[in-house]
Order: sequence, then C-alpha cells, then structure tokens
Amino acid sequence: MANATNVLASGIEITGSIKFSNDMIIDGKIDGEIRSDGGHVTIGENAKIKGDIIAGEVKLFGNVEGTITSDRCELKPNSRLDGDIKTKMLSMEEGASLSGRTDIGG
Repeated sequence: MANATNVLASGIEITGSIKFSNDMIIDGKIDGEIRSDGGHVTIGENAKIKGDIIAGEVKLFGNVEGTITSDRCELKPNSRLDGDIKTKMLSMEEGASLSGRTDIGG
C-alpha cells in the first residue's frame, strides 16, 4: 500500500492523541491532538474535533476547536474553526467560519 488512507467514520469517538504518517479522513468525534508528519487530513462534515491538528495539509468541512498547524489549510463551506491557524497557504471558501488568529506564510 503505497499511500493508504485511514478512515475514522461517523459514529466513532476517540479520547486521546492520534498519530499517523499517511492520509486520514475523520468524520467522527475526537478529543485530543491529531498529528501527521507531512500527511493530509480531511475533517468531514460530521466531525467534531476538540484539540490541535498538525499535518502537511488540512481540509476542513466540519468543526474544530483548537489550533491548526500545516503547510496548506482549506476551510470549506459550512466548516467552523474556533482557534488559530499557522500555515504557509490558506484557502477559505464562502460560508466557512473562523474565530481566531491566522499566521500565513513563512
């Protein structure tokens, strides 16, 4: 499996940190840090995350309460981030909600 994608489906609840190296799609509830060394994480529409996210690329469709640190971050329509973003590239689509500070570039 050259570039496997991990999936945490809706209905799954995790308390604790998650660390992975490939890509991950999360559509459940997580209370804890999500960390990937260069991988991509997609936070699905049903996802509710309470904790920081550190990954190469983050696509946010759901809700996050925490800080996102990434090379690239995309906030999709109807997504909600209550926290800060530190990223090299930010894309925020109409209908996305951001309550926090941004540090873009570098």
